[in-house]
Amino acid sequence: MKSLPLIVLLSLVFSCNSSAQKKDDKTQKKESFKITKTEAEWKAELTDQEYYVLREAGTERPFSSPLNKIYEPGTYVCAACKTPLYKSEHKFDSGTGWPSFDRVIEGNVAFSTDSKLGYMRNEEHCATCGGHLGHVFDDGPRATTGKRHCINGVALEFIPAKG
Repeated sequence: MKSLPLIVLLSLVFSCNSSAQKKDDKTQKKESFKITKTEAEWKAELTDQEYYVLREAGTERPFSSPLNKIYEPGTYVCAACKTPLYKSEHKFDSGTGWPSFDRVIEGNVAFSTDSKLGYMRNEEHCATCGGHLGHVFDDGPRATTGKRHCINGVALEFIPAKG
């Protein structure tokens, strides 16, 4: 019975360590982007699916985006802030069910590391608003960059080339 108060005390000490500190780390970790809005502002501007992908780093169902089969000339921009991200001439059919590109428009896409699935992946974000776009893999076309930027279609808007 004498060990019960000691166990309770140790439990309190260790339980106080994690959740509060993790919240602080998370808020300190926020990056600074040119366009910043509150979550309420993003929710008011984006559809539910856009918010889920762009702001909560979700993933749309494969083969669900109408952008998968668009190959006409134009530019793919961020659905949240309209920053140009990918050019149509760099798009290819990867067979994965998501729009895929072999390169980005330099300076407009930011990269970070994602380990949510238990292994490390290179995550892509809009460099202007921080919206989650998708991930980049090393299994793209060998004839060009060897990269496959696997992007959620709902995170993009297609702007056809004028001509």
